[in-house]
Amino acid sequence: MVLPGIQALFGFQLIAVFSDGFANKLTRAEQRLHFFAIGLVAAAIAIIMTPPALHRHNGPRIVTQTFIDVSSHLLLWSMAPLAASICIEFYLIGQLIVGHLLTSLLTAVLCAFFVTLWLVLPRAVRLQRSSPDNRPLV
Repeated sequence: MVLPGIQALFGFQLIAVFSDGFANKLTRAEQRLHFFAIGLVAAAIAIIMTPPALHRHNGPRIVTQTFIDVSSHLLLWSMAPLAASICIEFYLIGQLIVGHLLTSLLTAVLCAFFVTLWLVLPRAVRLQRSSPDNRPLV
């Protein structure tokens, strides 16, 4: 479910390079920042595609606890470059539409949003589940 979205993002990032606005509206530094963001998405795709590759090579009919653990960790590791890439692209688009100061502020808010939803919230839920006060009612 995650992979098609990442692949679509990667495709749009690649298409942007070939548009007229890329060379005309972005500075050389911003173009390099876009290139870095493409690299981050490529890294996220490589990380997220590792569990299927492992599964195919190690036995397509075998699912071990180790495989589940490795797959879970790889999925979590792919989130950091994906979030960073989205924030960089958001910043670059904001530069074209809004301007410097507001774009920086909005990008910081977006980054904080990713950190909150992808790091803080899951850890808070895990801590709440492990709490002795959180016993099932039935």
